[in-house]
Amino acid sequence: MNVAQILKQKGNRIISLPADARVGEAAGVLAAEGIGALLIMDPAGKVAGILSERDVVRAVANHGMEAVALPVTEVMTANVIFCKPADSIDALMAEMTQRRFRHLPVMDQGRVIGIVSIGDVVKNRIAETVAEAESLRQYIAAG
Repeated sequence: MNVAQILKQKGNRIISLPADARVGEAAGVLAAEGIGALLIMDPAGKVAGILSERDVVRAVANHGMEAVALPVTEVMTANVIFCKPADSIDALMAEMTQRRFRHLPVMDQGRVIGIVSIGDVVKNRIAETVAEAESLRQYIAAG
């Protein structure tokens, strides 16, 4: 199983905000969409960063309620790590665990085509494990 197969199952909807958005607006989008991260796009339409719930919480911890008025560019992660559609789930799990990321945008031929979350990866891993167990049960039952 690879990243492309996860995107095929979950879809490739990408939620983003422009770089001039404020943290309060971003928090509202995160809550309304029920997501944990969104992409921040520069005026040219390229990824400028990724803003996660963790970034918002840290901003509030550091700046209090004034954090909602800050530009997202002040609290986002600017050094975005991307994965590719052909990347394996094992490689993705290792990357997310090592770097402590919960979301990775998927880049293909210079374009972002989706975002994969740790929840997507875990859901996929559980489905694989259940399928393997069922296959083994059938093999044993067939004797």
